[in-house]
Amino acid sequence: MPMNKIISTDKAPKAIGPYSQAYLSGNTLYCSGQIAINPETNEFIGGDIKCQTNQVLNNIKALLEAAEFKFENVVKTTCFLADMNDFEVFNKLYEKIFISKPARSCVAAKTLPKNALVEIEVIAVKF
Repeated sequence: MPMNKIISTDKAPKAIGPYSQAYLSGNTLYCSGQIAINPETNEFIGGDIKCQTNQVLNNIKALLEAAEFKFENVVKTTCFLADMNDFEVFNKLYEKIFISKPARSCVAAKTLPKNALVEIEVIAVKF
């Protein structure tokens, strides 16, 4: 029977509702959507798309590391952008981190929590 475990770390923003930061089921890790919240202060950092994307990627890295995964284990991302005019800048930052080119959906969202410009969730697998 696969191991199921809630993943929690102080190096990523705390869950602020009835959900987990991440959930490990067997060899698959499901990470909740991350926005630009500084885990040290638990405050939204604001800023432009570059600043917010970098914070989101740092938060995802912390969740992956807490479960002993790496970016190379990510097989699927879902990306939400408040403004598709930010797509080019977002994509340049994204491609530097997700060099394994996981499957991806990228959609425009009318409003994200805290009026964030970007939110990313990931699914990662250890083979």
